[in-house]
Amino acid sequence: MEEYEVQFVDRDDRSARFVVRPITPAFANGIRRAMIADVPTFSIDNVRVIENSSVMFDEQIGLRLGLVPLTTPPGEFEIGDEVTLSLDVQGPSREDPEETKTAYSGDLVSSDPMVGPADDNIPIIDLKAEQRLEIEVDAVLDVGRDHAKHQGGVAVGYRHLQQVEVVGDKGEFDDGEPHILRGVIEETAAEHAVPTDGGEAENGELVPTEAFDNDLTNRYPGKEVEVHDVENAFVFHVETDGSFSADDLVVQSVGTLENRAQELKDAVQL
Repeated sequence: MEEYEVQFVDRDDRSARFVVRPITPAFANGIRRAMIADVPTFSIDNVRVIENSSVMFDEQIGLRLGLVPLTTPPGEFEIGDEVTLSLDVQGPSREDPEETKTAYSGDLVSSDPMVGPADDNIPIIDLKAEQRLEIEVDAVLDVGRDHAKHQGGVAVGYRHLQQVEVVGDKGEFDDGEPHILRGVIEETAAEHAVPTDGGEAENGELVPTEAFDNDLTNRYPGKEVEVHDVENAFVFHVETDGSFSADDLVVQSVGTLENRAQELKDAVQL
């Protein structure tokens, strides 16, 4: 089995940017599609309204609830599993008719401590005096290819890793036009580069283009440059809705590709 190299450019709980090589464009797109369509998340599917005296229709409340991301621990549930949550929020008293109380996603109470709102501060509805919203909902585990509300990867993309080659000095009467580049470069001309972090530029380091305002004239002042794609090296940018971490999203998506490949192998051998 071929070995793949993964290098992180930046990384936190809900987002990550990393380089993978050597992979083909088809494989890179397969990983992207798997992160969007094949990694299951919990999402509210059925809503039972016990009382809704707010100004919003039941259907609108249900739509908003379906957009609330729910934590989904990897490997703990199977597709089709359900978890029940409830919400009961009462508006303020009649003493101040202008006062309102907001029902937030954090007011949802889950029957399973592993599944709950990924964010507590998503507003659902403002309740005025004597208004009340009491509901019970079922969240189901499913995948993004069946419904977009189950897409835990809310922003997933990739582009070629690039290298910059210094081909000469700019002319005396160069007009100083910016040379805009977006993405990540692999440094190969450190002797001409202006460091972005106060240290020294080194060949082989991965540098986000926003570190020099996406303008190569800031990184290589006074130099004529050419930009080249690095063959079979791609930069992935991944963000999740909080259902799970960016690490979990990537690992699970690769796992789904492995499972599909094994299924195809078994079917061919029949």
